[in-house]
Amino acid sequence: MNDQANSVEQRIDAAPASVTTELTAWNRHDTTWMLGLFGTAIGAGTLFLPINAGIGGFWPLLILALLAFPMTFYAHRGLTRFVLSGRAGADITKVVEQHFGKKAGALITLLYFFAVFPILLIYSVALTNTVTSFLEHQLHIQPPPRAVLAFVLILGLLAVVRCGERLIVKAMSLMVYPFIVALLFLAVFLIPHWTGGILSTAASVPAPSAFLHTLWLAIPVMVFSFNHSPIISAFAVDQKRQYGQQAEQRSSQILARAHGLMVVMVLFFVFSCVLTLSPEQLAEAKSQNLSILSYLANHFSNPTIAFAAPLIAFVAITKSFLGHYIGASEGLKGLVVKSGRRPSPRTLDRLTAAFMLVVCWLVATLNPSILGMIETLGGPIIAALLFLMPMYAVRRVPAMRQYAGKLSNVFVVVVGLVSISALVYSLLP
Repeated sequence: MNDQANSVEQRIDAAPASVTTELTAWNRHDTTWMLGLFGTAIGAGTLFLPINAGIGGFWPLLILALLAFPMTFYAHRGLTRFVLSGRAGADITKVVEQHFGKKAGALITLLYFFAVFPILLIYSVALTNTVTSFLEHQLHIQPPPRAVLAFVLILGLLAVVRCGERLIVKAMSLMVYPFIVALLFLAVFLIPHWTGGILSTAASVPAPSAFLHTLWLAIPVMVFSFNHSPIISAFAVDQKRQYGQQAEQRSSQILARAHGLMVVMVLFFVFSCVLTLSPEQLAEAKSQNLSILSYLANHFSNPTIAFAAPLIAFVAITKSFLGHYIGASEGLKGLVVKSGRRPSPRTLDRLTAAFMLVVCWLVATLNPSILGMIETLGGPIIAALLFLMPMYAVRRVPAMRQYAGKLSNVFVVVVGLVSISALVYSLLP
């Protein structure tokens, strides 16, 4: 997958002349970030992807599988390049202000926060539901009141957050190793249980209008499932600090390897799930507001899968929560600073953590539909910031014009417009 990514990279987007200097060998720092990006992306969206993908049918899923790598890689590379185009040490909110002015900077910072923060709310709900289901169905223990359980879980995650960004990335990269093994084990474990599942919808090719409609509405779910834009700003800042003028070239290599790992692992897992469960069972999982792992744990009588699946889900959601917290806190702090207030860094950190705790706890206690939140909350904003803003910057920002005229830019814009239109359509009565 990495070789394919590099060959596509060479054909479509030749590296700019300014970064042709030979890079140092791949090192532990690069591996840590590769796994950190993977860990941020693989969370609630991925664990709910088989549900929506299976309900949509075989042919839309096949097309989405083919689009997964280019859709993910080119979009996140564009956002990384955008952050790298700013001053050294400038995060995404400061880069926007540098390129587009203070008013646009304040607006984008606001949109950035509302794009990332709802994802934290999704993970708060998913984590609480996963632990509740595990206590009830696997341990046969009456869970504590939902409000108490949600508070304890979110408070525990915020305690980890207090250890700092570098420790979060390292912790996430370490958690990825057992998670990859566990996800691979689960996908392989399901092979003997394949009943055809989604293949029952492959016998008849849907009408073009119905097929395009299903694919149109499914693309935003795929975008969210592989989204790790909240950590891209921190990633780009660190790459610039580490590699200087070579940051873009090394960042592209790290992104290509991370996305190759994501696509291979996630699609194998998705196809294994949708070949095991019928569309009716997937619809039942959606109605129960459970991740695919929690549903599989309740579906099989095998004690290994019953205990392993919820634990895998717990690790996946925890990883992604930590990664997205970096982006959400970055956006909130940017909003506070742009409002004219200048609290000390320690006070700002505490205020941010308190706000996150209260809101995440309230939403986790209320337990709204996770898939509904994925489809509506922040979806259009994520697509606009991830797909459209960097491509707009390519046309307007002098430091980004070296990337103009590439076919991948057109592809990213088209996917962004399709995602936004589908999400807006889904909100209509």
